[in-house]
Amino acid sequence: MSALRDAMRELPDAVFADLLESDDAYLLVVDLPGVVDDTVDVEATDGTLEIEARREKDVPVAFSYLQEDRSPFLDAELPLPPDATGAGARATIDRGVLELRLPKRDAAPEREIPVEHR
Repeated sequence: MSALRDAMRELPDAVFADLLESDDAYLLVVDLPGVVDDTVDVEATDGTLEIEARREKDVPVAFSYLQEDRSPFLDAELPLPPDATGAGARATIDRGVLELRLPKRDAAPEREIPVEHR
């Protein structure tokens, strides 16, 4: 699991993530302000967790950006813990907080993980 923790440290500074563990699952919580279920894709493939997220925001017509500190995109590949699997994984997003529950198993088969709004 240290590979996952190390990879989480490499996420952009504007992305905050927590990793929790229980006897039967891992819970990855990622703050993604402005991201909704339609603008995030999560997939577990060959021992890797892929998260692609796009932040959408409305800018008033009379304004334009002078500076934007947060990227509107996140494209992250994180190694799964060896005992985690994408089979039976669940993901929810609520107010820009992605919660990804990964059951523990022996292998991580390919699987797209649907993201639901709570």
